[in-house]
Amino acid sequence: MKIPELKGCGTALVTPFLADGEVDYEAFGALVERQVSGGVNFLVPLGTTAETPTLDPMERVALLDIAHDYAAGLPLLVGCGSNSVPGTLANMHLLEGSAADAWLVVVPFYNKPTQEGMYQYYKAIASESTKPIVMYNVPGRTGVNMLPETAVRIARDIPGIIGIKEASGKLEQARQIAAEAPSDFIVLSGDDDKTLDMMKDGARGVISVASNILPDKVSALCAAALDGRWEDAAALDAALKPLYKACFVESNPIPAKAALSLMGFCSDQMRLPLVPASESTKALMKEVLAAF
Repeated sequence: MKIPELKGCGTALVTPFLADGEVDYEAFGALVERQVSGGVNFLVPLGTTAETPTLDPMERVALLDIAHDYAAGLPLLVGCGSNSVPGTLANMHLLEGSAADAWLVVVPFYNKPTQEGMYQYYKAIASESTKPIVMYNVPGRTGVNMLPETAVRIARDIPGIIGIKEASGKLEQARQIAAEAPSDFIVLSGDDDKTLDMMKDGARGVISVASNILPDKVSALCAAALDGRWEDAAALDAALKPLYKACFVESNPIPAKAALSLMGFCSDQMRLPLVPASESTKALMKEVLAAF
């Protein structure tokens, strides 16, 4: 099993839509090219930021194919999680052409599994996967938090689970995982505003929403942190803090798409149940972008 290099800045790609609600594949390809030229280290299509629950199977396949075509060889960490073992495996089988380098598999949502349930779920998924898996802990969306003890247990016990996107918002969780998991286990920040602190504690990078908007800046921050240039990283982080905050004043990716629309890269069209940003969010994003 080939392990991709997942460190630095990985962008959780948005999915642009046309005014009629269809996927804007041309804009998506251009967005991927912009990420590559902006210096990101890997790409994350079909995640939360992609509005993946609203995409049909053929759209998902087409988007992954385009991401692969325009990625210039960057690793693709592809979202495929669901809230059941058969559902997640079906997503893997749908997308398991050569384009995906690894899978991003969210903690099952809505079911509210116990810690033992999470362990057994990932064990079942990993036993059937031909590609490495990165877990995704995001209690704000799933309704349940994977404890660091569980993440470390999985990291030690289950082959093929190579890392975690930690988006609990709790720095102590990331710190414990980085300290107690095997040295080759990858910890990635799932919260832009926690990236710098998490990298100081051993995380290797971020899966970022903000880098959709400013890939060069977020990539530079991660590069500085990986190099141990902490003053440079802190200066970039301070400049980016207003963008981090603005990206989550409404449900992700509503503000990010508002920013990209203001910048002329795609429309701010969403698929229901999400709707375009409010006028106040657009005004905020315009103000934030003016600083760059």
